[in-house]
Amino acid sequence: MSKKNGMDAFSRRGFLRSAATLGAAAWAGAASAQDALNEIINSPRRGSWDDQFDAKASRTATAVLSNTPVFGPQTIGHVQQAIFDYQQIVASGGWPTVTPPSTVRLELGVNDPAVQQLRQRLMVSGDLPRSAGISSAFDSYVDGAVKRFQARHGLPSDGVIGEYTLKALNVDATTRLAQLETNLVRLQSMSGDLGRRYVMVNIPAAYIEAVENGRVVLRHTAIVGKIDRQSPILNSKIYEVILNPYWTAPRSIIQKDIMPLMRKDPTYLERNAIRLFDGGGNEVSPETVDWNAEKAPNLMFRQDPGKINAMSSTKINFHNEHQVYMHDTPQQGLFNKLMRFESSGCVRVQNVRDLSTWLLKETPGWSRQQIEGTIKAGVNTPIKLAEEVPVYFTYITAWSAKDRVVQFRDDIYQRDGAAELALQTTTGIEQSSGPIDADALPQ
Repeated sequence: MSKKNGMDAFSRRGFLRSAATLGAAAWAGAASAQDALNEIINSPRRGSWDDQFDAKASRTATAVLSNTPVFGPQTIGHVQQAIFDYQQIVASGGWPTVTPPSTVRLELGVNDPAVQQLRQRLMVSGDLPRSAGISSAFDSYVDGAVKRFQARHGLPSDGVIGEYTLKALNVDATTRLAQLETNLVRLQSMSGDLGRRYVMVNIPAAYIEAVENGRVVLRHTAIVGKIDRQSPILNSKIYEVILNPYWTAPRSIIQKDIMPLMRKDPTYLERNAIRLFDGGGNEVSPETVDWNAEKAPNLMFRQDPGKINAMSSTKINFHNEHQVYMHDTPQQGLFNKLMRFESSGCVRVQNVRDLSTWLLKETPGWSRQQIEGTIKAGVNTPIKLAEEVPVYFTYITAWSAKDRVVQFRDDIYQRDGAAELALQTTTGIEQSSGPIDADALPQ
């Protein structure tokens, strides 16, 4: 097993010695950490609204962003610093639990004793300046701190303490420290030369980075595999972009899904531009097939290119044994969902044409204008890249690409060893027993 392919085998139990060294230093500093916590609790109460408004506070979420890739050379050092910081937080007793009132939502403009807990919680994690003080007012300082916290946890930065934000706030510091330790090992396993240009799919974050010369040049929202149909961890190379791809139904989908659909609605294939072909490449009329038969016909079910195609405009191919790929989708609204774990292994890419343009920019004859023109023409067009681009499907739930800005994500596949880390992602996600390409079934 290569070092990179074995990245996910690590766990907290096997954490490296360097973290232990950091831990000793952190425990030695417990007294100073407690002093810092006391300073937070005893900080001046800023009770009047006129001196609590800060026009910049609500924009602090943008400070979370960085052009440094998750696998950048600085990330390991930043995570080690985060581990040291969190060890000090744990040594001083962690942070308080936030208990919101039952009668009102915690958001800008609210005045409630629970805001004092929230302020302390956000100060301990570094999201709220200590100078903001402890009061019951949910002012612009708290609004900005909540938005920063939400951005660090992959949540919508709306400044409102809703269900998912509250759950993230109340994951204890010890669990977050262990999460950082686990992911430091994963990050170290990817610390080699990843290539001049590469694509990184971070599965638990459901997002994609295109990296060139050590900088993130594109970020894409993604839809990745369901809990029971997981996107695999892999290292490969992108070798082909197909514009206006055909979609060929796997045998299992034909048997389990298309056959019953055709019994209910004989127009299903026609409505979805799916045509049948025999082994010799001859088209077969659906009317000649017995859709009530026990077994599906030994035919190829192929969907023509077009807007309703299950992969829409684009398919991105890379070598792998799992038969997964990246692709466009006609269901663009799915990218607006908070829980984007809805595929059956493949990865759907928002704004995929931007990624295709970047992948093909060193392949002669494939400018953005040429790509758009080809898609508009609707002709199936496979394009081999002049130089294959590495792609890494990874599983990173905690990292820091910017000094003292720590990012956390839910442990969607429950690989970090703490049940609390999966709380946000086990509700409202459809379970599927279908094959790996079941998410591509045309509707």
